[in-house]
Amino acid sequence: MKLRPALLAIAALAASATLYTSPISAKEETKSVFVMSRTWAVTQVSDAPVIYRATRDNNNLNPFGPPPRLRTIQAIAAIQQATGCKPIVASMYQNISGQFFSQVSCN
Repeated sequence: MKLRPALLAIAALAASATLYTSPISAKEETKSVFVMSRTWAVTQVSDAPVIYRATRDNNNLNPFGPPPRLRTIQAIAAIQQATGCKPIVASMYQNISGQFFSQVSCN
């Protein structure tokens, strides 16, 4: 059978390719901040303009968690704590998943 050596060659090539690839790492680091009794993860998603994404932890859907607060206020505070810069509120928007995106001003 001529098919077997071809399959062995492909398997060897695939195995060697996995040995020389570097592990996949995140482009930007995520910072966790604690705002108004909630945990937020803040990540930079764009360089020009500088845009950050703030995602609130759902607290494992615990109905007995801390009292509810407005998410927009929390997102502004989370981005400010994580970056040290002030979010530009006029550029802020929320997607359907509840993630907030905003440009920041570091003056």
